Amino acid sequence: MTTAAPTGRERGGTASGDATLARLGWGEALAIGACQILALLPGISRSGATIAGGLLRGLSHEDAARFAFLLATPVIAAAGVLKIPELARPEMHDAIGPTLVGSLVAGLGAYFSLRFLTRYFHSHTLTPFAIYCLIAGAGSLIYFTVT
Repeated sequence: MTTAAPTGRERGGTASGDATLARLGWGEALAIGACQILALLPGISRSGATIAGGLLRGLSHEDAARFAFLLATPVIAAAGVLKIPELARPEMHDAIGPTLVGSLVAGLGAYFSLRFLTRYFHSHTLTPFAIYCLIAGAGSLIYFTVT
């Protein structure tokens, strides 16, 4: 006899974050990842949409945030790899140092941002970020529609 996979609510809090994310089924992971499509709308954050999708699927705030940033990692890495040939051109040799420093700073910034965000979720919600995104999106939509 087979047993059903645990639901998100059963997963949240009983297992470590890595184990919880490892138990996500393909369908659940695809559904959460598909929420990134909402970022095509003005003011909608890709990571915010993914986190919201994770929350709707029953993940904890911390696990939803970790999953959202894990989804971004391969895409960001691929974009970096695609830009490497540009840096190999002779006219770009002066940009190698600043590019490496910028990459290191961006990586550290992402790491510390994720650490802050996961700690923030222990006692806070996404409500302030959602309000900011709605205001910024509405403002952008109005500004770019009028101009």
